[in-house]
Amino acid sequence: MYEKNFDMWNEKKKKVDKKRILESFYFHEREIWWCTLGVNIGVEIDGKNTYFERPVLIIKKFNGMMFWGIPLTSKVNSNPHLLLIHHSEGTSLANLTQLRVFSSKRIHRKLGFIDKKSFSEVLFRLKNYL
Repeated sequence: MYEKNFDMWNEKKKKVDKKRILESFYFHEREIWWCTLGVNIGVEIDGKNTYFERPVLIIKKFNGMMFWGIPLTSKVNSNPHLLLIHHSEGTSLANLTQLRVFSSKRIHRKLGFIDKKSFSEVLFRLKNYL
């Protein structure tokens, strides 16, 4: 088990929070964006690398400031809550149990998008949870 660097994340988080909403990107459902997730608690999925980021699939845009998103991973395992999705840049696994609200301040750069068929499958699986 590794030691989480909450102090470094706290410094990055302050910068993310100061980002003006006007600087936020235009984003749409079915798109995948690199987002700053940070260092989280317990089984909550963390971001990676210097910016504590991870690809996130946009499920529902509420307005220009917030959306529901699902963090993606490339690590294949037997978790029944992971759904393989095909997108414009390859394949990833959507971690369906990590659906959450994100501020658009967390968005960094666009990675790609998923096709309508894959998106429908994600929505179908999410409806079963809800």
